[in-house]
Amino acid sequence: MFDETVKWIQEVTRLNADHQFKILFSVVAIFLLWMLKRIVRRIVWYNTESPAVRYRWNKGIGYTYIIILTLILLRVWFRPSWNVMQFLALVSAALTIALQDLVRSFAGWLYLLWKRPFFIGDRIQIDNDIVGDVIDIRAFKFSLNEVGNWVHADQSTGRVMHVPNSVVLNKTITNFTEGFHYIWSELPVLVTFESNWKEAKKILTVIAEQHAERISSRAEAKLKEASKKYMLFYHKLTPIVYTSVQDSGILLTLRFLVEPRRRRGCEEAMWEDILEAFSQRKDIDFAYRTTRIYANVSEGKKGLRPPV
Repeated sequence: MFDETVKWIQEVTRLNADHQFKILFSVVAIFLLWMLKRIVRRIVWYNTESPAVRYRWNKGIGYTYIIILTLILLRVWFRPSWNVMQFLALVSAALTIALQDLVRSFAGWLYLLWKRPFFIGDRIQIDNDIVGDVIDIRAFKFSLNEVGNWVHADQSTGRVMHVPNSVVLNKTITNFTEGFHYIWSELPVLVTFESNWKEAKKILTVIAEQHAERISSRAEAKLKEASKKYMLFYHKLTPIVYTSVQDSGILLTLRFLVEPRRRRGCEEAMWEDILEAFSQRKDIDFAYRTTRIYANVSEGKKGLRPPV
């Protein structure tokens, strides 16, 4: 009965018994490996609730499935006398010419696996243009949760951007969260020339220290850890206020450390404290762009006034 079935299939499909066996074996192998992949994923899903752990296992299981299936199919369909390496070299050369972009993206994926310039969850910037949080890495592209664009203060737009892996080979990748895990941010506060700028500077320093009290100690520990891998060092991690003069007034620039994803919230809290503190002072006013007529004869310093 079995022999008759094989002969009937051979007459209908023009396939000999050897090819029929290879096709049947390939289908069974694909089905069994697919079922095994689903079972392992289900086990992982029920044993952890962490999205990050589930994601890593899901990606690892998928890659393992593809590698094992490819090796099985190569073993089934190519005779031992055939040099598989020669075949792969021939296919690779053809793909390199016909699919240059895909090949570069795949090479970029290998670079991502080897060098690890960023991980899932990192916030990165590509060539001072695209900014986003990495939410997925695949063989030909990685995906970002877009940050910025029309939304200010480094917050998400809600759009998902798909970027080919080839960009990591020829573009500058800036990682906001690698190594140090903190970034420096600045908050410019402009007060009038008539304001008591020294007192305003003291107020800003106190407010900054209140908000950065815990961050400075954590940042110091992270800096020591990062210095083992990178040449990173800072003489001062505590907040500082710099003074400069602008056309419209005295600029007090508050420089402080902040976690990349908390910059807007931290600035909001600082601004509310600054507004509250300045509102209680009669000798401190915010400056803004204005047009003023200055009469040097009556307003200038006595020793510098022109003779009348």
